[in-house]
Amino acid sequence: MASPPLPPDSVRIEVHAAGVNFADTLIVQGQYQERPPFPFSPGMEVSGVVTEVAPEVRNLQVGQRVLAFLDYGGFAEEVTARAIDVTPMPDSMTFAVAAAFPVVYVTSHLALRDRARLQQGEVLLVHGASGGVGLTAVEIGHAVGATVIATASTQDKLALALEHGAKYVVLSSDEAHVRTQVQALTGGIDVAYDPVGGEMFAASLHLIRPQGRIVIIGFASGTVPQIPANHLLVKDASAIGFSLGQTRRNRPDEVRAALGELCRWYDEGRIRPHVSQEFPLDDAVDALVAIQQRRVAGKAIIRMRDTE
Repeated sequence: MASPPLPPDSVRIEVHAAGVNFADTLIVQGQYQERPPFPFSPGMEVSGVVTEVAPEVRNLQVGQRVLAFLDYGGFAEEVTARAIDVTPMPDSMTFAVAAAFPVVYVTSHLALRDRARLQQGEVLLVHGASGGVGLTAVEIGHAVGATVIATASTQDKLALALEHGAKYVVLSSDEAHVRTQVQALTGGIDVAYDPVGGEMFAASLHLIRPQGRIVIIGFASGTVPQIPANHLLVKDASAIGFSLGQTRRNRPDEVRAALGELCRWYDEGRIRPHVSQEFPLDDAVDALVAIQQRRVAGKAIIRMRDTE
C-alpha cells in the first residue's frame, strides 16, 4: 500500500512495535464502538521514530523516539498520528515496552485517579488482574498507596499480580468465592476496577462499601451486567463508566498529563510494564487470537523491526 498522506497537525512514524489490546479483537469483528471503513488494520498504540513532521507541529522533531495513540491502524510499518497523541519516549524505555504502554496505563491511571478518585489507604479490588489493563491497575493502585486485592483465573496469574503490587489475591472461580474471600480479607472494598463484567461485577456490587465506586472498563467475560439501581441506592455507591476513546477526543490534555506522569513513574521504577509475548507482523492474527482466548499475561506486542 502507498504511504498515507500526512494530515495537518500530524507526524509520520516509522513503527518499530505496536501494542495488542482486547479492543483490537472487537474492532476486527465490528463489535467495537468505532467501526472503520474497510480495508483497515487494527492497532491502537505504537512506538517508533518520527520521519516527517507537518509544518504546524512545533513540539516534535524528525528522528525522535516516540510512542503514540491511534484510533486504529497500528499494525503497519508506517503510520500517521496527531501530534497531540504523540509523546517522546523516556530514554530508558525500549520500543517493545513503549508499544505496550499508552492504552493500558493511561486507561488505569485516568480511571482510578480521575474518575474513581482512588485515595491512599483505600481498598482497591482489581478483576482480571493479570491482563493488560488489570495488571496496570494493580501497579497504579499500589503506587497511589491503596491496598490492592487482585482476582484472576489461575495461580500463575495471581503470582504475577503479587509481583506487581497486589497485597492479596483471590481466584476468580465464581462470584460466591470472590465475595467470601474478599470479605474475610478486608470486610469490603472502596473501589472496584472491572474490565471483566459478568459475575465479577456482581461480586463487586455486594462488596462495595458506602460511598464506594465501581469503575467499568470492559466486558472480557462476554457478559454485560445489568446494574440494579436499587443496589447502588441502598449501598450509597456509584457505578462509573470509563472510555479512553471518549477522553482522548474530549479531553486530550488530560491524557497527555497522565502519560507524562506515568513516564516519570517509569523512570523512577514505580511501574514495570510486563511484555510477555512478541509476534512478527506476519503473525498478527495469532496475537489477536491469543488475546481473545485470554492466553496473554500483561501485554503482547507486534514487532515490525528488530532494532531497539
